[in-house]
Amino acid sequence: MKKGRLEAFSDGVIAIIITIMVLELKVPHSAELHALVPMLPTLFCYVLSFIYVGIYWNNHHHMIYLVDKIDGKVLWANLNLLFWLSLVPFVTAWTGENHFAQWPVIFYGAILAMCGAAYTLLGYLLVKRSGKNSLLTQAMGHDWKSVVSVVIYLVGMAIAFYNPLISMALYVSVAIVWFIPDKRIERQILGDEAC
Repeated sequence: MKKGRLEAFSDGVIAIIITIMVLELKVPHSAELHALVPMLPTLFCYVLSFIYVGIYWNNHHHMIYLVDKIDGKVLWANLNLLFWLSLVPFVTAWTGENHFAQWPVIFYGAILAMCGAAYTLLGYLLVKRSGKNSLLTQAMGHDWKSVVSVVIYLVGMAIAFYNPLISMALYVSVAIVWFIPDKRIERQILGDEAC
């Protein structure tokens, strides 16, 4: 199967996810700056989640760019990733509106962990489908960042029982590591276009 529909559908779902997140932001009933103070946790969660969704969109684009064809397993793995990403607006609103309370932070980490696991599975299936000599396989190599990210999310979930703010700091640290697109893939893309 060609990959065009998968890309278009994924882009559309991710655009809707971001739209839902922004619609969850409530406008203060005052024009004074101090009216924003109670909203700071919600704004922080929105920005962090927006960055996460952007990271997934960016890296998803890079992975799909390096494959020519997909199969049914890839379609289902992609749908799995989109399902977990679709829950990001819910945990974002819950965490922000409850000012980083224990259970919302745990669930925020759980959704991030499931997104990370789903992304790792999608990458694995794309590499398997592409073959061991493909550009994607060469670019992905040992995908330690994905595995370490899921581990950090799980650690963050456990720490949230004691201090949810430390958990949020861990979630932010993973976003920082992923913020710049995967250079392994970009090198393959640029090398491919230079030919």
